[in-house]
Amino acid sequence: MQVETIAAEQKAILVGVTLPGQPSEEKSDHISELAQLAETAGLTVADHLFQEREKIHAAYFIGSGKVNELRELVNESQPAIVIFDDDLSPAQIRNLEQSLDVRVIDRSTLILDIFAKHARTREAKTQVELAQLQYLLPRLTRQWTHLSRQVGGIGTRGPGETQLETDRRLIRRRIEKLKHDLHKIDKQQTIRRQNRKNTFRVSLIGYTNVGKSTLMNLLSGADVLVENQLFATLDSVVRKVLLEGSQEILLSDTVGFIRKLPHHLVASFKSTLDEVREADLLLHVVDVHHPYFQEQMQVVMKILEELDSHSKPILIIFNKIDLLPDTNILPSLRKEYPESIFLSATRHIGVESLRLKLKEFLEKNFVSLFLRIPQQQQKLIHYIYSLGRVENIHYDGEEVEITLKCDRETLSRIKLLPEVLLRIDDNVKPFKELVP
Repeated sequence: MQVETIAAEQKAILVGVTLPGQPSEEKSDHISELAQLAETAGLTVADHLFQEREKIHAAYFIGSGKVNELRELVNESQPAIVIFDDDLSPAQIRNLEQSLDVRVIDRSTLILDIFAKHARTREAKTQVELAQLQYLLPRLTRQWTHLSRQVGGIGTRGPGETQLETDRRLIRRRIEKLKHDLHKIDKQQTIRRQNRKNTFRVSLIGYTNVGKSTLMNLLSGADVLVENQLFATLDSVVRKVLLEGSQEILLSDTVGFIRKLPHHLVASFKSTLDEVREADLLLHVVDVHHPYFQEQMQVVMKILEELDSHSKPILIIFNKIDLLPDTNILPSLRKEYPESIFLSATRHIGVESLRLKLKEFLEKNFVSLFLRIPQQQQKLIHYIYSLGRVENIHYDGEEVEITLKCDRETLSRIKLLPEVLLRIDDNVKPFKELVP
């Protein structure tokens, strides 16, 4: 079932509203971001309209006077679509379309359309379609009567059922099917992540288009798509990264965040965002040269709270320092965020500092153990393998000697095992120095 999408190379008019308590100086940035989204969808921005209001108009979102002004802009520019920077109710969309005689969509619809166009894998396509249909269902009108033809007419309509009710039933059925498919995909992804749990995992997070994919490629030698547009990367990518001393981490790059990210989209991308949930460390990449980077940081932290991942260790990386017209901001940021890293991924500035910081974090949070276990305790030996990274194993008579690296929380569990003799190296020397 294909959801109607936005045709490329069409003209669009953008509409934004500022309410009391919202800094008015940010409105140009918000419209600029909406323009970027429109261009990413293949649209050409013909004009924009902004209004400061005390409260949202129940019928039109903007005031009736602004609707008349918007109608004049539509008649003058002849756009194919009008895009609002906030979510609209079904009634507001209907009223606006009747008054303007042009298609009206909101920010969430635009973002969902961009995700649909950028989805490449089966998982991403399933996630996006589910989010689209969940967003569409309460906004369904008679324009969607084509859905029944895609499923087949016989047996799809009950006695006395209207076409609109039929379409809603078909969409609900499709939503259940997509949820079932995603559940299976999620189980497969969970198994893959279980196979990687013995390795230290780091996840790149940040606002969209801050340079996460560029940094991913630089650290890992991966070939993640890098484009100067919003949401160029949807699928999570996981690559090995070698640090000094042959220490290895798994680095994942996930979809970028954005303000007013549709709730259904966050829910649908659960399996993708589980890379964030299960990471040992989050690298929060920030575009420091963006005029409102601090607002973007707040958006990222808010979404992390939705994912219940805001309490994880976070290392802030201020990227694109080479683009700063004035570097006077850097000393105050270093004072406010003393543990942060300042770099330019495109010009390879400060990357070694990041590698050293990762190695330092790894050594601070993980310990090296030398274990001796009776050979007959095979279940216990198998259990030890599930607790951390086994670097070396040696059979000595009736005992097995295992060199293991694990986090300190796991160490407390190992100490409770009576059958295990262990030696702990809190200085975390290279493993080969632990073996007698």
